[in-house]
Amino acid sequence: MNNTVTEQLTPAGQKIEHDSFAIVDRESGAHHYREAQWQVVRRMIHATADFEFNGLTRFQDQAIEAGLNAITSGANIVADVEMICVGLSQPRLAHFGVRTHHFIADADVIRQAKSDNTTRAVQAMRKAQQLTLLDGSITAIGNAPTALLEVVRLIREEQLRPALIVGMPVGFVSAAESKAVVSELRDIPWIITHGRKGGSTLVVAAIHALLALAEAQQASRPTNALSSNTNTIIPK
Repeated sequence: MNNTVTEQLTPAGQKIEHDSFAIVDRESGAHHYREAQWQVVRRMIHATADFEFNGLTRFQDQAIEAGLNAITSGANIVADVEMICVGLSQPRLAHFGVRTHHFIADADVIRQAKSDNTTRAVQAMRKAQQLTLLDGSITAIGNAPTALLEVVRLIREEQLRPALIVGMPVGFVSAAESKAVVSELRDIPWIITHGRKGGSTLVVAAIHALLALAEAQQASRPTNALSSNTNTIIPK
């Protein structure tokens, strides 16, 4: 599958993007990913110029399918930090009716974190759960390992069922461990990075790849098979 979905408005921009992905494909070497999985990994490499994500990126077997189904059904994206919400293409999200949510800076979240001696990230996930936003969502964690661990706790103790976890917190305290815990989930789809590397930029890249795959899938269907959603995808 080629990089057929772009947000570049000019031929010059499109050529740079095309050439960049060609370099990624050429210099990445061999990989074990399925074609759709590789579209996610190559976009993560493209966003960071870090070829180690060819190998560090892990997928639960149903992750791609679950992500595409969530996007095309207009699922919520619940993020641990605002950066993820800001980084995602609003026209692409609007095309599928997807909305983003984050609560890390909410006054009640901060107040509760101080009261319980926990992190804001933990309380932000609890607030999302109380607002019934996490079930069926794409839960996007790029910064806070404690947010990812709280999502796992909610899954195990409160029967939370997100559609997909994109878990890529970066750092030295519990980052690798939180992703290892997610990798043990058998009935919840997930995409993670192994080890300490991660970050919100990677989460944004992974979700943009899923959006591109969803657009390509939609465009490949016969006209009469498309949904009634006729919004135009406006390039940035």
